[in-house]
Amino acid sequence: MQSYWETQSFFHYDVIVIGSGITGLSTAISLKEKDPDLRIAVLERGIIPDGASLRNAGFACIGSFTEILDDLRQISEEKVLQLIQLRHEGLKLLRKRLGDNAVGYKENGSYELMMGNEIPLLDQLDKINSLLFPVLHGDAFSLCNEKIKKFGFDQNEVQAMILNHCEGALDTGKMMFALMQKVIRSGVEIKTGCKVESVDEQKNGVIISVKNTEEESVVRFFASSVAVCTNAFTKELLPDIDLQPGRGQVFITEIIPNLPFDGIFHFDKGYYYFREINGRVLFGGGRNTDFAGETTTDSALNESIQQILEDKLSSLILPGRKVRIEQRWAGIMAFGKDKFPVIKKYSDRIFMAVRMGGMGIAIGSKAGEMLAEMIGKQWE
Repeated sequence: MQSYWETQSFFHYDVIVIGSGITGLSTAISLKEKDPDLRIAVLERGIIPDGASLRNAGFACIGSFTEILDDLRQISEEKVLQLIQLRHEGLKLLRKRLGDNAVGYKENGSYELMMGNEIPLLDQLDKINSLLFPVLHGDAFSLCNEKIKKFGFDQNEVQAMILNHCEGALDTGKMMFALMQKVIRSGVEIKTGCKVESVDEQKNGVIISVKNTEEESVVRFFASSVAVCTNAFTKELLPDIDLQPGRGQVFITEIIPNLPFDGIFHFDKGYYYFREINGRVLFGGGRNTDFAGETTTDSALNESIQQILEDKLSSLILPGRKVRIEQRWAGIMAFGKDKFPVIKKYSDRIFMAVRMGGMGIAIGSKAGEMLAEMIGKQWE
């Protein structure tokens, strides 16, 4: 049972955002920027966000060369440009909103390792640069083969390397902390440990039922509008959405003396990614070796993929060196029939921005801004 005071002061809002990841927090910030008087709460199922927002590699990506080529085989040039534009604008908004120092942003570009069977693709480098020029206003890609030996990679495997001039790296923990602090300073409430069981639209608003684990009961919130920003977990609330979860395996090594490279790296159409961070190697990916097994919201480790990552670390990235793995984890992403996020009005009072396609850092801020614009039109 709730008291009169609880009901009046803690459970009624203009907008409730479900999910406190990058997209959810960005939606709340954008709503407050549009109307500072809105009463907004963000509900988070975990103590901290437990999807992909704090479990990624900290890549500020627009897309690697082979990934973009793969996209062009599946969708039109126009659609590919729209995707790149969305990522590019999202990263600019994130950096403008929080500041590079607050998120540990470093724009040193990124590198893509090219294997022997991919070398013929390099003939399309100029074509892709020309295609992306209207969005990026410069050449995105150039060859930097001279760095393969300098970085210590296996030269029998890595036969070319591409520098992407438009990508960078950031500190995921700092980014999420800065987003949360900005949300709180704007007057938005963040309520953790709130696992939403259902959203029920009524004529005059939406009832959000949250499991109260302490009392084994259900607490009901009320909002004029709801923004669903739960990415891979969206089907638990809205089962008819075209969305499949995709788990990503990651590990980080011990500190490695005399590590020969820094920066961020991709290979195999972006399915593998690694970086130097604080003298360690963070390495993730391999989902393409077991799509079926990784289509899950269970954040468990996949031992087979973890072993594949270890093997590639010791043979390709640090050939001949044996290093200890210090931490392992998995993050849950969301994918669909194409790489576009789902940002839409789901019903009269329920809105959604989900299915970030593994590009939440790049897309999340812009997706939140677009969703806030849709919600705000109700009151115009």
